[in-house]
Amino acid sequence: MNNNLKLSNRLLTAASFLPNGAYFADIGSDHAYLPCYVCLSDPTAKAIAGEINEGPFDSAKATIRTYNLNEQVDVRLGDGLEVLQQEEVSQIIIAGMGGSLIKTILEKGKSKLSRVERIIAQPNVDARNVRRWFYENDYILTHEAILDENDHIYEVLVADKVSDSNPYSKEFMEKELLFGPLLLRNKSAVFKEKWTLEHQKLTKVIAQMRNASTPDSSRIKLFEREIAWMEEVLKDEKQSPK
Repeated sequence: MNNNLKLSNRLLTAASFLPNGAYFADIGSDHAYLPCYVCLSDPTAKAIAGEINEGPFDSAKATIRTYNLNEQVDVRLGDGLEVLQQEEVSQIIIAGMGGSLIKTILEKGKSKLSRVERIIAQPNVDARNVRRWFYENDYILTHEAILDENDHIYEVLVADKVSDSNPYSKEFMEKELLFGPLLLRNKSAVFKEKWTLEHQKLTKVIAQMRNASTPDSSRIKLFEREIAWMEEVLKDEKQSPK
Protein backbone atom coordinates (compact mmCIF):
# COMPACT_ATOMS: atom_id res chain seq x y z
CA MET A 1 0.00 0.00 0.00
CA ASN A 2 1.55 3.27 -1.13
CA ASN A 3 -0.04 5.60 1.37
CA ASN A 4 2.11 8.22 3.10
CA LEU A 5 -0.89 10.26 4.25
CA LYS A 6 -1.19 10.29 8.03
CA LEU A 7 -4.48 10.43 9.89
CA SER A 8 -5.25 11.06 13.54
CA ASN A 9 -6.22 7.96 15.51
CA ARG A 10 -9.82 9.12 15.80
CA LEU A 11 -10.13 9.41 12.01
CA LEU A 12 -8.28 6.13 11.47
CA THR A 13 -10.78 4.47 13.78
CA ALA A 14 -13.72 5.98 11.91
CA ALA A 15 -12.26 4.93 8.54
CA SER A 16 -11.66 1.38 9.78
CA PHE A 17 -15.43 0.78 9.80
CA LEU A 18 -15.77 1.34 6.04
CA PRO A 19 -16.02 -1.82 3.92
CA ASN A 20 -13.73 -2.49 0.97
CA GLY A 21 -15.07 -0.86 -2.17
CA ALA A 22 -16.98 1.74 -0.17
CA TYR A 23 -18.76 4.60 -1.89
CA PHE A 24 -19.05 7.08 0.95
CA ALA A 25 -19.42 10.72 1.86
CA ASP A 26 -17.23 12.48 4.40
CA ILE A 27 -19.29 15.41 5.65
CA GLY A 28 -17.26 18.28 7.05
CA SER A 29 -14.20 16.84 5.37
CA ASP A 30 -11.90 19.81 6.04
CA HIS A 31 -8.72 19.01 4.04
CA ALA A 32 -10.21 15.73 2.71
CA TYR A 33 -7.49 13.74 4.44
CA LEU A 34 -9.85 10.93 5.45
CA PRO A 35 -11.34 10.23 1.99
CA CYS A 36 -7.89 10.52 0.42
CA TYR A 37 -6.42 8.10 2.95
CA VAL A 38 -9.20 5.57 2.32
CA CYS A 39 -8.94 5.83 -1.46
CA LEU A 40 -5.15 5.53 -1.41
CA SER A 41 -5.54 2.39 0.71
CA ASP A 42 -8.37 0.97 -1.40
CA PRO A 43 -8.30 1.74 -5.13
CA THR A 44 -11.87 0.38 -5.45
CA ALA A 45 -13.27 2.99 -3.02
CA LYS A 46 -14.94 6.24 -4.08
CA ALA A 47 -15.70 9.25 -1.92
CA ILE A 48 -17.46 12.59 -1.80
CA ALA A 49 -15.82 15.18 0.43
CA GLY A 50 -18.41 17.71 1.58
CA GLU A 51 -17.38 21.06 3.07
CA ILE A 52 -19.47 24.11 3.92
CA ASN A 53 -16.63 26.67 4.03
CA GLU A 54 -14.66 27.82 0.99
CA GLY A 55 -11.24 27.77 2.70
CA PRO A 56 -11.34 24.05 3.64
CA PHE A 57 -13.08 23.33 0.32
CA ASP A 58 -10.08 24.78 -1.56
CA SER A 59 -7.68 22.89 0.75
CA ALA A 60 -9.55 19.65 0.06
CA LYS A 61 -9.22 20.15 -3.71
CA ALA A 62 -5.49 20.79 -3.27
CA THR A 63 -5.07 17.57 -1.26
CA ILE A 64 -6.85 15.57 -3.94
CA ARG A 65 -4.61 17.03 -6.64
CA THR A 66 -1.52 16.23 -4.55
CA TYR A 67 -2.44 12.55 -4.38
CA ASN A 68 -3.86 12.30 -7.94
CA LEU A 69 -7.25 11.17 -6.68
CA ASN A 70 -9.52 13.20 -8.95
CA GLU A 71 -11.11 10.01 -10.29
CA GLN A 72 -11.92 8.68 -6.82
CA VAL A 73 -12.68 11.70 -4.66
CA ASP A 74 -15.16 14.43 -5.56
CA VAL A 75 -15.08 17.63 -3.46
CA ARG A 76 -18.35 19.54 -3.11
CA LEU A 77 -19.21 22.82 -1.43
CA GLY A 78 -22.46 22.82 0.52
CA ASP A 79 -24.27 22.45 3.83
CA GLY A 80 -24.33 18.95 5.31
CA LEU A 81 -25.99 16.29 3.19
CA GLU A 82 -27.10 18.87 0.61
CA VAL A 83 -23.91 18.03 -1.30
CA LEU A 84 -25.30 14.57 -2.10
CA GLN A 85 -27.59 13.41 -4.87
CA GLN A 86 -30.44 11.04 -4.10
CA GLU A 87 -29.31 7.42 -3.55
CA GLU A 88 -25.71 8.33 -4.32
CA VAL A 89 -23.62 6.85 -1.49
CA SER A 90 -23.81 3.75 0.70
CA GLN A 91 -21.90 5.06 3.73
CA ILE A 92 -21.56 8.41 5.49
CA ILE A 93 -18.89 9.62 7.90
CA ILE A 94 -19.44 12.71 10.05
CA ALA A 95 -16.48 13.34 12.35
CA GLY A 96 -15.10 16.09 14.56
CA MET A 97 -18.31 17.92 15.45
CA GLY A 98 -20.58 18.10 18.45
CA GLY A 99 -23.28 15.48 18.77
CA SER A 100 -26.02 18.09 18.48
CA LEU A 101 -24.66 19.33 15.14
CA ILE A 102 -24.28 15.78 13.81
CA LYS A 103 -27.88 15.07 14.76
CA THR A 104 -29.02 18.27 13.00
CA ILE A 105 -27.10 17.37 9.82
CA LEU A 106 -28.66 13.90 9.74
CA GLU A 107 -32.15 15.20 10.48
CA LYS A 108 -32.00 17.92 7.81
CA GLY A 109 -30.58 15.46 5.28
CA LYS A 110 -32.89 12.50 5.91
CA SER A 111 -34.14 12.53 2.32
CA LYS A 112 -30.59 11.67 1.16
CA LEU A 113 -30.30 8.56 3.36
CA SER A 114 -32.53 6.11 1.48
CA ARG A 115 -29.56 4.12 0.14
CA VAL A 116 -27.19 4.72 3.06
CA GLU A 117 -26.46 1.39 4.73
CA ARG A 118 -23.98 2.63 7.36
CA ILE A 119 -23.41 5.89 9.22
CA ILE A 120 -20.15 6.41 11.11
CA ALA A 121 -20.19 9.32 13.57
CA GLN A 122 -17.37 10.68 15.70
CA PRO A 123 -18.92 13.30 17.98
CA ASN A 124 -16.47 15.37 20.01
CA VAL A 125 -19.12 15.77 22.73
CA ASP A 126 -22.68 14.60 23.42
CA ALA A 127 -22.65 11.19 21.77
CA ARG A 128 -26.01 10.52 23.44
CA ASN A 129 -27.72 12.86 20.97
CA VAL A 130 -26.36 10.83 18.05
CA ARG A 131 -27.30 7.49 19.58
CA ARG A 132 -30.85 8.72 20.14
CA TRP A 133 -31.15 9.92 16.53
CA PHE A 134 -29.93 6.54 15.26
CA TYR A 135 -32.48 4.72 17.41
CA GLU A 136 -35.39 6.97 16.43
CA ASN A 137 -34.56 6.64 12.72
CA ASP A 138 -34.08 2.87 12.49
CA TYR A 139 -30.30 2.82 12.34
CA ILE A 140 -29.06 0.08 14.64
CA LEU A 141 -25.92 0.76 16.67
CA THR A 142 -23.56 -2.10 15.76
CA HIS A 143 -20.11 -0.88 16.87
CA GLU A 144 -18.72 1.62 19.36
CA ALA A 145 -15.11 2.59 20.01
CA ILE A 146 -13.55 4.92 22.56
CA LEU A 147 -10.01 6.30 22.47
CA ASP A 148 -7.80 8.92 24.10
CA GLU A 149 -5.85 11.19 21.76
CA ASN A 150 -4.04 14.42 22.66
CA ASP A 151 -5.73 14.57 26.07
CA HIS A 152 -9.22 14.32 24.62
CA ILE A 153 -11.45 11.26 24.74
CA TYR A 154 -13.36 10.47 21.56
CA GLU A 155 -16.18 8.05 20.81
CA VAL A 156 -16.85 6.52 17.40
CA LEU A 157 -20.38 5.24 16.74
CA VAL A 158 -21.35 2.96 13.85
CA ALA A 159 -24.97 2.35 12.92
CA ASP A 160 -26.37 0.10 10.19
CA LYS A 161 -29.73 0.25 8.44
CA VAL A 162 -30.06 -3.52 8.46
CA SER A 163 -29.07 -5.49 11.53
CA ASP A 164 -30.50 -8.40 13.48
CA SER A 165 -29.30 -7.04 16.80
CA ASN A 166 -30.66 -4.36 19.12
CA PRO A 167 -28.08 -3.35 21.72
CA TYR A 168 -30.55 -1.58 24.01
CA SER A 169 -32.68 -2.91 26.83
CA LYS A 170 -36.06 -1.26 27.42
CA GLU A 171 -35.51 -0.98 31.15
CA PHE A 172 -32.09 0.71 31.04
CA MET A 173 -32.26 2.50 27.71
CA GLU A 174 -31.71 6.06 29.00
CA LYS A 175 -28.58 4.92 30.80
CA GLU A 176 -27.34 3.05 27.74
CA LEU A 177 -27.91 6.09 25.52
CA LEU A 178 -25.65 8.09 27.83
CA PHE A 179 -22.77 5.63 28.20
CA GLY A 180 -23.12 3.59 25.00
CA PRO A 181 -24.65 0.12 25.25
CA LEU A 182 -21.66 -1.57 23.61
CA LEU A 183 -19.06 0.44 25.53
CA LEU A 184 -20.84 -0.48 28.77
CA ARG A 185 -20.17 -4.15 28.13
CA ASN A 186 -16.40 -3.69 28.11
CA LYS A 187 -15.77 -0.71 30.41
CA SER A 188 -12.26 -0.15 29.08
CA ALA A 189 -9.68 1.92 30.93
CA VAL A 190 -10.39 4.89 28.63
CA PHE A 191 -14.13 4.50 29.23
CA LYS A 192 -13.56 4.63 33.00
CA GLU A 193 -11.27 7.63 32.61
CA LYS A 194 -13.93 9.51 30.63
CA TRP A 195 -16.68 8.89 33.14
CA THR A 196 -14.47 9.66 36.13
CA LEU A 197 -13.83 13.08 34.58
CA GLU A 198 -17.50 13.54 33.70
CA HIS A 199 -18.47 12.65 37.28
CA GLN A 200 -16.13 15.35 38.59
CA LYS A 201 -17.50 17.96 36.18
CA LEU A 202 -21.14 17.16 36.87
CA THR A 203 -20.60 17.18 40.63
CA LYS A 204 -19.29 20.75 40.35
CA VAL A 205 -22.22 21.76 38.10
CA ILE A 206 -24.75 20.41 40.60
CA ALA A 207 -23.05 22.27 43.45
CA GLN A 208 -23.21 25.52 41.48
CA MET A 209 -26.86 24.95 40.59
CA ARG A 210 -27.78 24.37 44.23
CA ASN A 211 -26.17 27.68 45.16
CA ALA A 212 -28.15 29.61 42.56
CA SER A 213 -30.72 32.14 43.77
CA THR A 214 -33.48 30.04 42.18
CA PRO A 215 -32.23 26.43 41.85
CA ASP A 216 -33.71 24.40 38.98
CA SER A 217 -34.78 21.43 41.08
CA SER A 218 -36.00 19.29 38.17
CA ARG A 219 -32.71 19.67 36.30
CA ILE A 220 -30.71 19.01 39.46
CA LYS A 221 -32.71 15.80 39.93
CA LEU A 222 -31.88 14.67 36.38
CA PHE A 223 -28.19 15.36 36.92
CA GLU A 224 -28.24 13.54 40.25
CA ARG A 225 -29.65 10.49 38.50
CA GLU A 226 -26.76 10.63 36.01
CA ILE A 227 -24.25 10.99 38.87
CA ALA A 228 -25.69 7.85 40.45
CA TRP A 229 -25.37 6.01 37.13
CA MET A 230 -21.73 7.09 36.79
CA GLU A 231 -20.92 5.87 40.28
CA GLU A 232 -22.56 2.55 39.50
CA VAL A 233 -20.73 2.15 36.20
CA LEU A 234 -17.37 3.01 37.74
CA LYS A 235 -17.57 0.21 40.30
CA ASP A 236 -14.94 -2.46 39.72
CA GLU A 237 -17.40 -5.35 39.96
CA LYS A 238 -18.22 -6.84 36.59
CA GLN A 239 -21.98 -6.72 36.27
CA SER A 240 -24.70 -6.03 33.76
CA PRO A 241 -25.74 -2.38 33.30
CA LYS A 242 -28.53 -1.29 35.62
